[in-house]
Amino acid sequence: MCRLFGMAAGREPVKATFWLLEAPDSLAEQSRRNPDGYGLATYVCNGRPEVQVEKRPVAAYRDEEFARQANERESPLFMAHVRYASTGKLGLENTHPFEQEGRVFAHNGHLEGLDALEEHLGEWSRLVRGDTDSERFFALVTKETAAHDGDPRAGIAAAARWAAAELPLFALNCLVATDTDMWALRYPDAHELLMLERASGGPTGRRHFDAGSESGRIRVRSGALADTPAVVFASERMDEDTGWRNLEPGELVHVDRDLRVTSTIAIDHPPAHQLRLEDLLPHVAASQRQMEAGHA
Repeated sequence: MCRLFGMAAGREPVKATFWLLEAPDSLAEQSRRNPDGYGLATYVCNGRPEVQVEKRPVAAYRDEEFARQANERESPLFMAHVRYASTGKLGLENTHPFEQEGRVFAHNGHLEGLDALEEHLGEWSRLVRGDTDSERFFALVTKETAAHDGDPRAGIAAAARWAAAELPLFALNCLVATDTDMWALRYPDAHELLMLERASGGPTGRRHFDAGSESGRIRVRSGALADTPAVVFASERMDEDTGWRNLEPGELVHVDRDLRVTSTIAIDHPPAHQLRLEDLLPHVAASQRQMEAGHA
């Protein structure tokens, strides 16, 4: 199963260091479980915000540079993704996060009916560079955002409702971010998507952020969060903080640049064409059942 991580730290950029696919056992062993690429998106704030996406379409155990280095970045928002492909070949164009019109996107799940989705996209298909379901759904989010006067919340909700009504769908967990805001959607209930509203210093009020996912796929450290609050999203619990909660099915959460959190139920019904694991092709089912199979 793909792994998502997102962190919003407010108006001022903070430094954070990311290790993707760091594991309590061996790096090679863990990366073979999510072998299809990894990426990190941040925003560079030199007068005019600019998105920076660093990603590699290779397994970490084959990437000596990854094995040697951690990614240290300074940004008000961070998005990380470790890919286990269900749709699309191994390649840079299919590696998350994706960027469109200044927004970044990462997805954990699986959609089918891509011919119908492409037809519905129309001219917006020009945004798609690869062959994944994820990037096509992101293009739908971009299309719907434009149709809703540039409001990403409305765009995400409209895109998700269309997909839920028209496409065979297993899961549609995703993160969307601009240089100031972040949105998280969990739909339906096939995979978890957790959220933490972290006060300055964490539970004790004195601690920096040093957290690793239960699977060992993503680890993040930020000394700045000893003095700064943040909102964190992850596909699995990252530390011992008791404030983690699972988003409700259909819940869409928005975090603005002042770390104000608002939540709505964007979709209050199950997909019209809900896929089950037994409905999926074997390699797709493998990508979606990693947690159930005990590889979390």
